[in-house]
Amino acid sequence: MSQRTIAIGDIHGCALALEALLRAIAPRREDQIVTLGDYINRGPDTRSVLDQLIALAKECRLVSILGNHEQKLLEARVGLHPTTWLGMGGITTLDSYGLDRQLSSIPESHFEFLENCVDYHETDRHIFVHANYDPALPMNEQSVLMLRWESLSETLPDRHESGKTVIAGHTPQKSGKILDLGYLKVIDTNCWAGGWLTALDVNSGEIWQANRAGKLREKS
Repeated sequence: MSQRTIAIGDIHGCALALEALLRAIAPRREDQIVTLGDYINRGPDTRSVLDQLIALAKECRLVSILGNHEQKLLEARVGLHPTTWLGMGGITTLDSYGLDRQLSSIPESHFEFLENCVDYHETDRHIFVHANYDPALPMNEQSVLMLRWESLSETLPDRHESGKTVIAGHTPQKSGKILDLGYLKVIDTNCWAGGWLTALDVNSGEIWQANRAGKLREKS
């Protein structure tokens, strides 16, 4: 069977949705799965999400991109603007680790996973980012602000200078449908706020979606 490359959008603590998607996808060892960041905050079970991703890395070729929520958690860990992270849904994250709401409750293995996340991922045909990109710059010259923070609702870029198709998250599509511009596909479909967690096979176009309760969306 041929290798698949599958992107998964912003999970935001929706562990049941992630579990349902992975069960439907049934990852094989040769598959590459690219998670686009924002694994934590807002949704109910960040702890289980990170446990699942750590386990997934042993089952397939997992590439995990760092989102802005993870960036702020890693900064909070070293004392930089912890209240900013808490205000982004960090309290919900801490609740998933126990009642004391302390960063020390988060296991070292979870921090190690986040510290090993990448800024972007690039293949022969696709570019994977959390947030946005400057179409005129090669990926190794992109700013962290652009890759992790710039909303696509504010700045909609042209085709990237490489000609590759970009797969992005970060900007929630409240319709629950992928924003597909051909050269750019946005697969954050707002799972934590009542939408869907989306997985996209970037070569075949197959889509899987599950809501935060873990119910799969029927394919049309």
